Amino acid sequence: MKSLDPRVNRLPETPKDIVPKAPLDQFGTFEVFVQPKEGKPFQHEGIVHAPELEMAYVLAKEAFTRRFTCTSLYVVDTRSVFVSPLAEGTTNAYDLLEQKQEQHSISEDTFEIYHLLKRGKQHVHIGTVKASTPDAAMQQAKTMFNTSTPVMNIWAIRTKDIRFTEESEKDLWGTLPEKKFRDAASYKGGDKLKTFLERNSQAL
Repeated sequence: MKSLDPRVNRLPETPKDIVPKAPLDQFGTFEVFVQPKEGKPFQHEGIVHAPELEMAYVLAKEAFTRRFTCTSLYVVDTRSVFVSPLAEGTTNAYDLLEQKQEQHSISEDTFEIYHLLKRGKQHVHIGTVKASTPDAAMQQAKTMFNTSTPVMNIWAIRTKDIRFTEESEKDLWGTLPEKKFRDAASYKGGDKLKTFLERNSQAL
């Protein structure tokens, strides 16, 4: 008699019926960058896994901007992020860049440059350069953005590879009055904690 329980029916009836399963399809990895406030630089916030760029953008919005203030975000395929060597201690990552003989090219792209100033922090957007290759972009960044402050790591990303928030999508970041519960600032947690501590210190 056939069981109606799908947990039973999906199992093979005999060992000879067992066949290898097809490998699972793996989603790609996309880097997420968030602008916390107007005028502030974009900073790296984390990653999402998605089948393609547009879905990565939607998932990034849901994962990283539902519970705190945010004015914009963008996503880029992890494979489009070019990374410098990682510096240690007081060493500057710009000093670790290998000087390569650049072949002159008429076509140049714009690259977004990111600095990591301290381990455990986020990569933060520092500026934009024009170059023909990622290596040339980092050399250009060395000329423009290298200061006395050591940089732990540098990222270079072609601007055209980035899925930016478009102007028509800006209203996505507004919190509706009836949904203020989604805005963490509305809870005023810091103020409540301060009041609680003051009240308890007076009671002692």
